[in-house]
Amino acid sequence: MRKQKFIEISKSSFIDPDYRAAFSELGLTSIDAVFSFNAGRNLAKNNLAKFRTRLEFEIKSPAVTVFLKRYDRPPVLNQLRSWLCAHGRVSCGVFSFKSANELAAAGINTPKTLFYGEQWGAFFEKRSFIITEKIPNAESLERKLPDFFNGPATVEKLKLRRSFIAQLAAFIRIFHETDYRHRDLYLSHVFYSNSGDFYLIDLARAFKPIVRRRRFRIKDIAQLFYSAPGKYFSRTDRLRFYISYTGLENKLTRKDKTFIHRVINKTRRMARHDIKYGREAPFES
Repeated sequence: MRKQKFIEISKSSFIDPDYRAAFSELGLTSIDAVFSFNAGRNLAKNNLAKFRTRLEFEIKSPAVTVFLKRYDRPPVLNQLRSWLCAHGRVSCGVFSFKSANELAAAGINTPKTLFYGEQWGAFFEKRSFIITEKIPNAESLERKLPDFFNGPATVEKLKLRRSFIAQLAAFIRIFHETDYRHRDLYLSHVFYSNSGDFYLIDLARAFKPIVRRRRFRIKDIAQLFYSAPGKYFSRTDRLRFYISYTGLENKLTRKDKTFIHRVINKTRRMARHDIKYGREAPFES
């Protein structure tokens, strides 16, 4: 469980005091300074909304890589959707912070927040930001699976793979037991560290649905299954994941079969959509 304290260094801008000096060296002492800062690697991508910007840069003392996400005058409709998901009026940056902080308190590893802030107009958000630390010694499962997934499937490697799948399933189960749903739960957003710990990133869409929780749980599992390459994960592996995820001890019930059927259907729809637009469907690779 992560315990952090934040101090307010300017109006509605809060920082972990252990990193105050490092950010001050870069002139990052207020929300105005954060939004005028451009000394970093731009992480723009084609599907990134115009009101969002992302930067990667380094700080010193302590020396870490950080990610800055900024939200500049989000459209009103986007804000209203966020408020609905958050069950209250909240800025985009603070919404991400609160989700990550609450999950960390529940035992789910998330990127460490170092600095966040917001600025409001008369009623709607003008801008907000969040700066998080790069997860040390970790990589997304989309980019790199553990070494025992490579090469011939020896008896020892198969044991390690099955243990890994069970651990991943337990991690996702604990996440869902918090009543949160990620809504973007691809392997690109699940990180695995050298020490064998799992992390969840990109929590901007994570929320606690009041209704249709099962629907969003199915969506999360379908996204995870879809992004798991068929080259490394067989149908049996996916069934092992489900059994570990549910803690099933006996035969599959009708409820289990219905859930699995809906996950498969969702996964196939996602594949058809990607194939239609010339993209590869990972789980079929």
